[in-house]
Amino acid sequence: MSRALRLGGLRIGYEMRAYFRQGDTVFFTFLFPVVLLTIFSVSFSEASFGQTADGDEITAAWFFLPAMLAAGVLLSGLQNLAIDIAVEKSNGTLKRLAGSPLPVTSYFIGKIGQALVTGILQAIVLLALAFTVFQVPLPEDPALWGRFVWIFLLGVVTSAILGIALSSVPRSGASATAVVIPIVLVLQFISGIFLRFSDLPEWLQQVAAIFPLKWMALGMRSVFLPDELVVLEPNETWNLPGIAIALGIWLVVGLALTLVTFRWVRKNQ
Repeated sequence: MSRALRLGGLRIGYEMRAYFRQGDTVFFTFLFPVVLLTIFSVSFSEASFGQTADGDEITAAWFFLPAMLAAGVLLSGLQNLAIDIAVEKSNGTLKRLAGSPLPVTSYFIGKIGQALVTGILQAIVLLALAFTVFQVPLPEDPALWGRFVWIFLLGVVTSAILGIALSSVPRSGASATAVVIPIVLVLQFISGIFLRFSDLPEWLQQVAAIFPLKWMALGMRSVFLPDELVVLEPNETWNLPGIAIALGIWLVVGLALTLVTFRWVRKNQ
């Protein structure tokens, strides 16, 4: 096990170097939420999203920051890994790794570690941008930062595992982007990333509640938005137990699907 962990750590470094050498991947997974936060903050700069108990206006940047943090977790985990692994299956990389001494555990550590590191870096960039450029007030209560940590970590790991499972769906590396990105876009639209979740039809809110992104976005809102906005949430609660249960269920589902579907090579190769 110690050998697998050591090789997994080395694999994280390799995955990070490979990730940042791909300009299109960096833009559409790492920088995309940053760009969207900037666009929404500027486009809706005159709009009001409510007030705090002290009478402070909730700006667009403040309102959309939690959504972009949740979207970043999904992009770094699910979208990035689903496409990346599908391409590696298609171009023979996984077949070559299968013939190498690299344990499969080390390979997964490398992929999940890459999602975790890129997610952390992305969150730092988003928080720094919101705080320094758009003057978004960040939480002062350490308990809220503790809440952010467990939601973030559980969200990243769940998204990464689901991304590994989803990589089995595209029939080739060339079709991976066309298969994965529409799924991710639909999830973002129905989960309150681009739109205010309370503005969605109730039936669509119920559909969104089936999937993990809705719960990650809710968790991020519970950390970064003032408690006055909890009235916009279903049942007017942040529902932290529900967030933990929903993400935990999806983590288990993702692990089960990965064990059943993951192969070093495709059956038709």
